[in-house]
Amino acid sequence: MDALTQQLIQQLAGEGITQISRKIGADEQTTKAALSTALPLLVSALAKNTSKTEGAQSLNQALTKDHDGSILNDVPGFLENPEAANGAGILEHVLGSQQSTVNKGLTKGTGLNSEQVDQLLQIGAPLLMGLLGQQQQQKGFDPNGLSTYLGGQQQKAQESDPDLMGALNTLLDADKDGTALDDVIGMAAKLFGNKS
Repeated sequence: MDALTQQLIQQLAGEGITQISRKIGADEQTTKAALSTALPLLVSALAKNTSKTEGAQSLNQALTKDHDGSILNDVPGFLENPEAANGAGILEHVLGSQQSTVNKGLTKGTGLNSEQVDQLLQIGAPLLMGLLGQQQQQKGFDPNGLSTYLGGQQQKAQESDPDLMGALNTLLDADKDGTALDDVIGMAAKLFGNKS
């Protein structure tokens, strides 16, 4: 698991996970497991976006302007009204045209329905951006440093779960032919103990 995902899951442990599971209408174990898959996918998508100079500059600017990490100072407050953080807008930037493909893959693999996956991603994305903004401030990342850092996190996730991350990265590169989606569903089903 990459450090960003690990840190967020730790920060949400207990009350945070409980609140998110209530919000999306799922049990806590399923919610935590789904987040543990969704967050590395978002980290990978960010790493992919920042591998291009304009993507790195754009993310750097977004973090400096809108995501200073203050969201993490009051996670319960954010979870009361997550819509205010515009998770949908963040996902549009991060996943682009792959959003519905990603949603389908996570839906089939996690035991959550499409609406729940959508809510989970919209809650996870602003938290992840907040944490990344915090890291940027602490470590003084410029666009290039940000790209290198995210690439390293993607690598860590890949090493800790090569099957799942390989399938997720294939999904991000998918040309919507469905085969990558089948791989992800297979991996996720294995990960979640074939609940679906």
